[in-house]
Amino acid sequence: MSRIGKKPIDLPRGASVDMQGTVAVVKGPKGSLQVPLPEGIRLERKDGHVTLGRDDDGHAALHGLSRSLLANAVKGVTDGFERHLDIVGIGYRAESKGPSVTFTLGYSHPIEFPLPKGIEVTVEKMTHLVVKGADKQQVGQVAAEIRGLRPPDPYKNKGIRYTGERLKKKVGKAAAGAGAAKQ
Repeated sequence: MSRIGKKPIDLPRGASVDMQGTVAVVKGPKGSLQVPLPEGIRLERKDGHVTLGRDDDGHAALHGLSRSLLANAVKGVTDGFERHLDIVGIGYRAESKGPSVTFTLGYSHPIEFPLPKGIEVTVEKMTHLVVKGADKQQVGQVAAEIRGLRPPDPYKNKGIRYTGERLKKKVGKAAAGAGAAKQ
């Protein structure tokens, strides 16, 4: 039996899980999320805990996955998820303007990045961004798309990177010395 799938999910105060057909609807203070449960996986409630069971070993591969997705949804609607990004480079900055973020990243024009529903981006000191939301997958996807606007350059280390991301700096092209010109 799946070790991850057997672990119970604690339901904090204010969070609830309801089944609607094959979809588990998780509600909490930060909103509600829907987690589709595959056939053969069933939801069981006991004493403020939720556990997932399976009908037979044919559904073993999806047992742990379903439990992880449901646990992430419970954490998302109660605490939320966040990703931190840093903008490195002279003149590179970001501004939050209502439902979008405007980036100045060394291109000839500013980049307007519209935010999807359920995602909030706060800009601190114009070079530090915090992407927040209830859906873990959506927070990671938006953070990756923002990073993709100007990925970190391995030669100058400029661009948008995750906070704490370590980059390998490459050595630039060596200048031709006086000896190379005489040949």
